[in-house]
Amino acid sequence: MAEANRTGQTITVWPLGMALSAFLAISYILCIVGYLVLPGIPVKHEALSIFLPGFELLSWRTFLIGLLESYAWGWYIAVVFGPLYNLFSARR
Repeated sequence: MAEANRTGQTITVWPLGMALSAFLAISYILCIVGYLVLPGIPVKHEALSIFLPGFELLSWRTFLIGLLESYAWGWYIAVVFGPLYNLFSARR
């Protein structure tokens, strides 16, 4: 990665946004599936409501809200992190 910075390559926001959004959406789905399959595990799934406003365990409506918000968080991170990384990488 350090080599790429010296050659002037930057992070492209579009693939970063898609990858982060897919990663967070898949992680969210796995978390919900884990709750449904193993409801007795000592994990506080309710903590998702900290990052996903409107999320409650568990209805179809709140599941879809959480899924959309997970996807949106990926884009938020990409849109903020990508340009910041490129800015600081260029100054180096």
